Amino acid sequence: MFRLAPWKVFSVLALVFCAAFVIVPSFLPADVVTAVESHLPNFVPFRQIVLGLDLQGGAHILMEVDSASVVKAQVEQLRDDVRGKMREGKISISGGIATQPRGVVVRIADPAERARALTLLASLNQNLGGALTGATGRSLDISDTGDGAIQLQLTEVATTDRVRRAVAQSIEVLNRRLNGSGTKETNVQREGLDRILIEIPGLQDTTKIKDLLGQTAKLEFRLVADPGDPPSEVDTLPQVQGGTLPVQKRVMVEGEDLTDAQPSFDSRSGEPDVNFRFNLRGGQRFGQVTAENVGKLFAIVLDGKIISAPRIQSPITGGSGQITGNFTVEQADNLAVLLRSGALPAKLTVVEERTVGPGLGQDSIDAGKRAALVGGALVIVYMLATYGIFGVFADIALAVHILFIFASMALLGATLTLPGIAGIVFTIGMAVDSNVLIYERIREEGHLGRSVISALDAGFKRAFATIIDSNVTMFVAAVILYLFGSGPVRGFAVSLGLGILTSVITAVTMTRMMIALWYRNRRPSVLPI
Repeated sequence: MFRLAPWKVFSVLALVFCAAFVIVPSFLPADVVTAVESHLPNFVPFRQIVLGLDLQGGAHILMEVDSASVVKAQVEQLRDDVRGKMREGKISISGGIATQPRGVVVRIADPAERARALTLLASLNQNLGGALTGATGRSLDISDTGDGAIQLQLTEVATTDRVRRAVAQSIEVLNRRLNGSGTKETNVQREGLDRILIEIPGLQDTTKIKDLLGQTAKLEFRLVADPGDPPSEVDTLPQVQGGTLPVQKRVMVEGEDLTDAQPSFDSRSGEPDVNFRFNLRGGQRFGQVTAENVGKLFAIVLDGKIISAPRIQSPITGGSGQITGNFTVEQADNLAVLLRSGALPAKLTVVEERTVGPGLGQDSIDAGKRAALVGGALVIVYMLATYGIFGVFADIALAVHILFIFASMALLGATLTLPGIAGIVFTIGMAVDSNVLIYERIREEGHLGRSVISALDAGFKRAFATIIDSNVTMFVAAVILYLFGSGPVRGFAVSLGLGILTSVITAVTMTRMMIALWYRNRRPSVLPI
């Protein structure tokens, strides 16, 4: 164990130096870190440890998905699907397709066609759920009411599954919006069936964020209605500039076909606008619609409001376009963020909102520092008093262990929370456990009459299996906490897991190296413990 190659010693020292370099930015002002980072290559990590909401303050917003609008959209989609099946089977219906709160009714006078329609509509009834969702069943209840009508009702499983998917999609969209607006290290997670929890460290004014999150950003391109269009096929929508305008219900192009949207300035008027670009499908559809409707007004509708309704002067076949609407620079930037991130599947409403001031976070940091210093000091004193020079080695390994934890968190971009500080303080005591196991084993081997070098070698070898077993069980517990926990529990699990890994490395590798170097220089005849 005492034949240490120079490269091994150099590697350990280099690793300690790199860890110290990684955590240096956390002790510097944010503007200094930004300035230095701009002059370093991208692969060089130079970032601060991110403090959680409970340490640096911030906003806590609980939002709820409008389940009623989700079900309404589901019913409208079902109506369109039924209409498509009737067209596919060339079945004539009488009185149109009536919508109900959770389903639709289609009336077919001819019994033979009604029987054929039941067969066609049965293909709309899908199996839902499974092991991942915890619920199984069919999507529809289809029945012949006996009075010439067929009723299709959404099942409870179908509506629950749609709400669950709407929440999952909303979480993805919200993450993109918050990142697109420059807000970093946000926590967006599901809370129950239809709620979403958003935590934004460092944010005190939530007005702009709520405006950004509250818009569904559903973009549609519709033709302005002609005077002779049937009233059933026309919607009268409000305009942003004031007044209303009748537009066709049929959506010609949808915003989900957008691939990019960027704020810019109009080359003629100099006013802020938004340039957008479609994917291949959207570009082809946009070009076809503009080619077939030259001279007509083309309304750009966002969240049920008409932003602008320019006249189509010529076919637009390049797959890109421009949205103007007397925007300010900030409005154009926010609109571009919304369009890039995609539309929310349903409206979100704020259920709960609170902010945590930085003063409370500073109190938490101070309390965590005191706990860490007191705990660390007691461990250091105990190791020195019990193991002498070997205690010094254990204390040095403990310092490196803490250094590695913070460096790992900085590299991984993990957020340091108050429970995370508790996990680090907890690992301070755990970190010396491995040293205690090794030292006690060395002491036992010395009492059995072994020589110094034999006792040292046997102590490390025979304690290794016990160290691995005890730390593996703790690491498994940390993984379980991380996988099944959320928020503060995950913060504790991250610091605990990193602490377990680094404690094993420092106890087995660094302590072994320091004792080996000490033995080669001193050549003691008796053990110092």
